[in-house]
Amino acid sequence: MNDMTLKIIKMLRLSVEINFYFSVVVLVMGGFLSFSDSYSFFEFNESLYGALYNNLRMMMVYLAFTEVVVFAYYLISKNFQVITVVGFFLVLMIGSMAFYGEVNSVAIDESFSVFFLYTGLSHGVFGIMKILEQQAISAKQDQA
Repeated sequence: MNDMTLKIIKMLRLSVEINFYFSVVVLVMGGFLSFSDSYSFFEFNESLYGALYNNLRMMMVYLAFTEVVVFAYYLISKNFQVITVVGFFLVLMIGSMAFYGEVNSVAIDESFSVFFLYTGLSHGVFGIMKILEQQAISAKQDQA
């Protein structure tokens, strides 16, 4: 490969990695800030949700705690597969939120879809990139 192609690949790799770490921060902050009415990324209309008012808030807080644990596990174990799986499930959360709204007859803030799509794709792309890098390194070691 020529020098320019290598630079572009390195820049893309760095962009994906920075985006992943940013999405982790967005996910954790989005979850924990859900408790705050004034700082939340999402609209939780108490009169609209009624008894379900805090269910979505608590789900987001649990999701933030889960992300912290999974991220710590990833840092310790360097298990990139788990990040890919988390990304897949974050994207699935879009459908889960729609189902939750349908079953409970409440309108769900559209920001949830964008939030889960962004964080899910960021996790998935990063995980796949790291898995491919790991496989390339293994293949080089096998050739040597």
